[in-house]
Amino acid sequence: MSFGSDDHREVIAIDGPAAAGKSTVARHLAARLGALLFDTGSLYRALTLAAMRSNVCTDDGPALARLAEESEIEVRPANETDGRLYSVFLHGEDVTWELRSPVIEQSVSEVAAHPEVRAALLPHQRRIAGTGAVVMVGRDIGTVVVPDAGLKIFLRASEHERAKRRHDEQRAKGGGLSLEEVLADLRRRDATDASRETSPLRLAEDAVSIETDGLDIHEVVAEIIRHVEAASLAGPLTHPRSGV
Repeated sequence: MSFGSDDHREVIAIDGPAAAGKSTVARHLAARLGALLFDTGSLYRALTLAAMRSNVCTDDGPALARLAEESEIEVRPANETDGRLYSVFLHGEDVTWELRSPVIEQSVSEVAAHPEVRAALLPHQRRIAGTGAVVMVGRDIGTVVVPDAGLKIFLRASEHERAKRRHDEQRAKGGGLSLEEVLADLRRRDATDASRETSPLRLAEDAVSIETDGLDIHEVVAEIIRHVEAASLAGPLTHPRSGV
């Protein structure tokens, strides 16, 4: 896969709201393309867990930023065949599934909303983005992290579809929240993500928007592959790098 010689031309940015299917789609897409999968949300989740373990308040942006700089967070290819898309280690401990617990779900948006936290994690994200062919998943990949990405995808899904997906995921892991509780939490997260001052969730002007309701994973991946092929044939799809 190649979109040119620019550092981030080989990046496919996948943004969208919580439970829109970004991580699962990205895993299949990365496998198809032989690219690295990097879900940036895992960094914020791991920092949220670190904060809880260190008794750092999730409303204390400066303290969270210091914790981000001190914490050893690694995202690696999946090391277990238990359905995970990748493995996340915090100070050498595999915390992959703990990061999907309801308590992390309820706090990660607040942690990620702090400008200091986003600034502390941004260099790490951009460094990985510059390593070659990468499928990056998040909320602000195409608008902030790598605005010069070779291809920008924004995945959408209805509130109820997303709540059902997240509820099914949590129930499979023994979660006890009701569908109504999951839906309420998603609505809260959507509001937080869209209204935060720094890097709010929004559609990049040059992003391809894909509605995933009624589509299975393979259909969504096939749609993105069509855009990947078009990008390779048509040359640059995005504006030249500026302000990075």
